[in-house]
Amino acid sequence: MAIVGDRTMRILNRDYLQKDRPTNVISFSMQEGEFAALHPELLGDIVISADTAAREAAEGEITFEERLVFLLLHGILHLTGYDHERSGEQEARRMEAKEQEMYLRLQESGLV
Repeated sequence: MAIVGDRTMRILNRDYLQKDRPTNVISFSMQEGEFAALHPELLGDIVISADTAAREAAEGEITFEERLVFLLLHGILHLTGYDHERSGEQEARRMEAKEQEMYLRLQESGLV
């Protein structure tokens, strides 16, 4: 996992996803492409924009740390096959419910 600023995130989003703007989180799967078989135990990399996370935390009236945890969970779900952008509204709701479930489990265990 890497935490970067909006400038770096915009470059990554432009170069890899053809979207010329920063975003909150990008996941880079290692389970796809020519290198997938090299390390099957590695899911991939997650990059989070601290600048965007801070803005979203303020807008959502949650702490920066809470927002980071949600974005990390969101990135992990993308690495495990969830896709809210290409799969429609039903998949987006399913992914959001899974994020909430995972966050509650972390809370119950005292990890957040």
